[in-house]
Amino acid sequence: MAMTEIAKLGFPLTQIPNVSSYKFKRNLGLRANSGSSKCKVVNEHENRLIEALIGVQGRGRSASPEQLKEVERAVQVLEELKGISDPTSSDLIEGRWMLMFTTRPGTASPIQRTFVGVDFFSVFQEVFLRSEDPRVSNIVKFSDAVGELKVEAAASIKDGKRILFRFDRAAFTFKFLPFKVPYPVPFKLLGDEAKGWLDTTYLSDSGNIRISRGNKGTTFVLQKETEPRQELLSAISTGKRVIEAMDKLISATEYEDEEPQLLEGEWKMIWSSQVETDSWLENAANGLMGTQIIKKDGQLRFLVDIVLGLRFSMSGTYQKTRPRTYDIKMDDAAIVAGSFGLPVEMLSKFNMELLYIDDKIRITRGYNNIMFVHLCVKRP
Repeated sequence: MAMTEIAKLGFPLTQIPNVSSYKFKRNLGLRANSGSSKCKVVNEHENRLIEALIGVQGRGRSASPEQLKEVERAVQVLEELKGISDPTSSDLIEGRWMLMFTTRPGTASPIQRTFVGVDFFSVFQEVFLRSEDPRVSNIVKFSDAVGELKVEAAASIKDGKRILFRFDRAAFTFKFLPFKVPYPVPFKLLGDEAKGWLDTTYLSDSGNIRISRGNKGTTFVLQKETEPRQELLSAISTGKRVIEAMDKLISATEYEDEEPQLLEGEWKMIWSSQVETDSWLENAANGLMGTQIIKKDGQLRFLVDIVLGLRFSMSGTYQKTRPRTYDIKMDDAAIVAGSFGLPVEMLSKFNMELLYIDDKIRITRGYNNIMFVHLCVKRP
């Protein structure tokens, strides 16, 4: 079942941040010539697509309706701009592409809709059309230490946008074995299910972004180079090299005018260097779970869903005491059900150091020197 789903990834076999309190620079990995006004417009819309992808988990599986609309709008704009003409004839389409986003239409098979394990691994697509044996391959990378599964298809170019393919082999490559392990799939018996086509509807002048649509109606967004924020979210989703990705993002960011400030909004915790303490109440009171609501008047609130509509709520204050450092005092806790609340006597005090922030992601060092990554889910 896993094999069929992996084969179907890409085939039928199967807003720019607006931080008002400061300015910052980061490398988005776009290499087009910024001296051209057309390139500036294209880069702006490519950046908007990247921004829309930030925070979309599971390559679209866990996206909210608002996130999906934002990605779809950005995709539509780029497809209208067209990018490189006849992308299948360009050398820029060659190479390994990382799958960042995919839609899952109703035409997908039941196996494709139900198989979820692949979301925990990095997924790539290799395109090599200018060799003696033209191929397009889908790759699921388990980890650098374990290896990957590659499903290969013989490919041919139909026209400037369309690639025809037919799957014919698949194998595991494990780091701890000196040989490949074939995955037994009867491709010849699959008939038409083993073949299809893939249209490239946008290929950037930088060669970094590709948008493709498959013959099952699925849309794919792929990148050759990902920016540090995307690498961090990918590391969190796979549970590998999170600290390394976090350090890279922090070091790659330069704040120009002034020290970064906490931004208003609802921030959901998606990762911490320590996920548990002695009890869930302590976890909640110290910000190790749930959502933080930041208000500009120095008010702070922790919210944690418990069960059956019950929520843990704890309110307090934050005050900037040193550059990038805040004193946090949480002293008003309750178990809430609708408009009713049962007070809980708790007090939590700690310092919070702001290491990185933009409209989408926040990295802090908080209670007991634990590192946190929060994702903004709602802005005022």
